[in-house]
Amino acid sequence: MASQSIASPAPRKTGGIAADRLRSIVERIERLEEERKALGMDIRDIYTEAKSAGFDVKVLRQLVRLRRQEPQAIEEQETLLDLYRRALGT
Repeated sequence: MASQSIASPAPRKTGGIAADRLRSIVERIERLEEERKALGMDIRDIYTEAKSAGFDVKVLRQLVRLRRQEPQAIEEQETLLDLYRRALGT
């Protein structure tokens, strides 16, 4: 009996593009986009909850944005803001 070698199928290519790899990438992006959409809805729900508890949502958004920044960047912004306020007399 002759031995038969089982060869793995060659990747499907169309116009030089590996279709299976491309499909995998696109599906991963789509899945992550759906997760991002769901997370966005969850975040909106939390802001709605905060608003109903009496918190100012605009200030909360600003606080979250500031917490993502480096302390030095925040200090620089506050210094400039103070300088601009004094220049305007406010």
